[in-house]
Amino acid sequence: MASKRRLIGKLEFESPAGVVVGDKRIRLLEAIVEHGSLNRAAKAVPLSYKAAWDALDSMNNLAEAPLVSRTTGGRNGGGTRLTEHGLRLIALYRAMESSQQDLLDRIASPRALAAAADDGASLRALLRRMSVKTSARNQFFGTVVAIDDAGGMADVRLRLEGGDDEIVALITPESVETMALKPGAQAYALIKAPWVSVTATAPRGAGRNAIEGTIGPLEPGATHTRLTLTTASGRVIAAAMPQRQVATRGLREGMRAWACFATDSVILATFD
Repeated sequence: MASKRRLIGKLEFESPAGVVVGDKRIRLLEAIVEHGSLNRAAKAVPLSYKAAWDALDSMNNLAEAPLVSRTTGGRNGGGTRLTEHGLRLIALYRAMESSQQDLLDRIASPRALAAAADDGASLRALLRRMSVKTSARNQFFGTVVAIDDAGGMADVRLRLEGGDDEIVALITPESVETMALKPGAQAYALIKAPWVSVTATAPRGAGRNAIEGTIGPLEPGATHTRLTLTTASGRVIAAAMPQRQVATRGLREGMRAWACFATDSVILATFD
């Protein structure tokens, strides 16, 4: 009997310094629950004692509350215990891992695998499409708050996560229907940096997005200058403008300005 083929995914959360939470670190926390000792938990994973200690310190430094509590000495020689926050982290990670695995199981169903050739080329192509990356520097997540008629097109207003910033995307009614967009739906907005123009005066007119903020450091290149604008909510918008335009507008670091881009320059993306 042929063995059942299954795709197995591993979930990791990273910071610029490296992995914060992953399968091995979650297994370390689970082993602490089981053994009540960091030394015994490290052997069960397995990890060296130093690696286990460093992993706990890293997680504790980045967590909102301590994940473990340690006791030393005493009648039982001390030990390591998970806090309520640590137990909740395990439960959340395992729930997310289960959802990811459900998706992978659907991909690896007999119907999906039947389409794959002997070398698995079709399946590999499917996985590559699922992990697509984009060159757009500006990638924002938000919630649809309104969809208005725009003379045969549709203005989709998106309120970005973590603040009051809003942008409008001009798309076709067919795209609205295909993407099942409606108030309350969530979507990504993608805007390439060359499509963003920074100006020192508030723009006027329809069909334009304008978000106020503060200009960050300017990075001149051979023909273009890269710059960012940080909004009051802390959102960073990247732009890439011709050097002559930057000079003509007198743009400089620390100046209050507006990041402007056309509504038809916003690409919306949704996920199933």
